[in-house]
Amino acid sequence: MFASHPNKEVFGGLAVYSWKEPGATDWFDGRYDGTVSPVWTKENMDLPPDVQRWWMMLQPQFKSHNTHEVLSKLFQIVPGEDPYRSRDPRRCRRCAVVGNSGNLRGSGYGPEIDGHDFVMRMNQAPTVGFEGDVGGRTTHHFMYPESAKNLPANVSFVLVPFKTLDLLWIASALSTGQIRFTYAPVKPFLRVDKEKVQIYNPAFFKYIHDRWTEHHGRYPSTGMLVLFFALHVCDEVNVFGFGADSRGNWHHYWENNRYAGEFRKTGVHDADFEAHIIDMLAKTSKIEVYRGN
Repeated sequence: MFASHPNKEVFGGLAVYSWKEPGATDWFDGRYDGTVSPVWTKENMDLPPDVQRWWMMLQPQFKSHNTHEVLSKLFQIVPGEDPYRSRDPRRCRRCAVVGNSGNLRGSGYGPEIDGHDFVMRMNQAPTVGFEGDVGGRTTHHFMYPESAKNLPANVSFVLVPFKTLDLLWIASALSTGQIRFTYAPVKPFLRVDKEKVQIYNPAFFKYIHDRWTEHHGRYPSTGMLVLFFALHVCDEVNVFGFGADSRGNWHHYWENNRYAGEFRKTGVHDADFEAHIIDMLAKTSKIEVYRGN
């Protein structure tokens, strides 16, 4: 069985994590918890106190809000149900998790990505003009208020909230448009299908932070949040557009400057450890990773 914490070695400035003992299945089984719902719903509105404290400290607010009260009002606008509760055991739900790495440029993965049941994208993720490499279909789009954009009616908007104000914003953006600023300017109005809006569960967010990224970085990246969401709602998970390109450059596929390095600028996330987690999931055959160019 793997030790609970990996050994860290540094080679040429890159952190490499490894265990001295075999047992990848034990590694996965000791971390996976299928009882934690990825979606915040009417049934799990009340967060455990430790989750509530952790979540409230991610982006502290000057004004306090009653989260239960805010959610109750929000769930009068959006469904507040778990759409993944019932699964057909006779059918394999294939999901593509599409990151924003520049290694997608020239990959030709578009048709492969579009062939999945669910195609999950995050933040900006433009597809127009990049269909051959990133596909044109989207079923789930994960965004913060500050990165939100309008979506077609057949796409699920999955809000990743960092604070109660984010919940107030989505309710406002779908109705009155009063909220125009969270910690940065946000769209006052949002054109998305209200019936397809889902709220990412802070308890699931903390579960990833505790069990999988093991407190490396302040909190997990959006890529990690979407990847583990998929692992909990899908039967097969294929991962595209994660990591650096073949030259070791970190940039987005829509950027002309391949040295932009957006993924590593903030220091909020531990990119090396998260890359290691992805490698381990691939080695345990829980995901397949398409490395691109």
